[in-house]
Amino acid sequence: MTNALQLNLRSQSFMQDANGYRLWQVNNIEQTWPADKTALLLCDVWDQHWCRGACERLEEMIERMDQTVKAVRGAGGQIVHAPSDTMDFYAESPARKRAIETPQGEIPPDIERVDPPLPIDDSDQGSDTGETETHKAWHRQHAAIAIDIERDIITDKGTEVYSYLQHRGIEHLLILGVHSNMCVLHRTFAIKQMVRWGVDVALIRDLTDAMYNPRKAPFVNHQAGTELVIEYIEKHWCPTVLSQDLMQIS
Repeated sequence: MTNALQLNLRSQSFMQDANGYRLWQVNNIEQTWPADKTALLLCDVWDQHWCRGACERLEEMIERMDQTVKAVRGAGGQIVHAPSDTMDFYAESPARKRAIETPQGEIPPDIERVDPPLPIDDSDQGSDTGETETHKAWHRQHAAIAIDIERDIITDKGTEVYSYLQHRGIEHLLILGVHSNMCVLHRTFAIKQMVRWGVDVALIRDLTDAMYNPRKAPFVNHQAGTELVIEYIEKHWCPTVLSQDLMQIS
């Protein structure tokens, strides 16, 4: 019997109420995703980052991230590790080779989507702990995330992810990781591109973070800035879920 993920998908739609007022309505829809038709992708869950605040917030989430990975894998889902710019570290891993050796699928033309501007100003790269110079601080995925080299794949290419999903008959893609206003939206394997290729995507909203400096517009604290980005994703790109949904396997 196939295991199933019972998900409460949250999205937002623009509407007009009975009194003629225009507003964003929150929609919660329960869906069942077969585990063997679902993949979980970890976006840029690196071992280090140039921003101290980003490192500290990731450490707060990392145990829950690993628990979520184990729950989805244990139910029969596919795990995709996508720590960008670290593929040399994994060059000899069977999980990396599995992604490379998957037959290249036919990549569909992009579905046209309206792409409104983000609700936060991240033009300064979004550090809230004072750093002004960026650099490549990461070398691998965070060591606290267990990789099953016999079942998982490792990649940082959208075409490899898409080809693997098609090869395995996977229809649904869950995404966790950082950062919601940057890599989680814009990487070739992440939300915008996968949605444009017609993949059914959902973001795990309690296992992400934003790069946002409260000194920039809209001048709110960091967590509020992250929540604004999550709402933007729910309005324009894909629904979100909570990690607790993935702990309830039927």
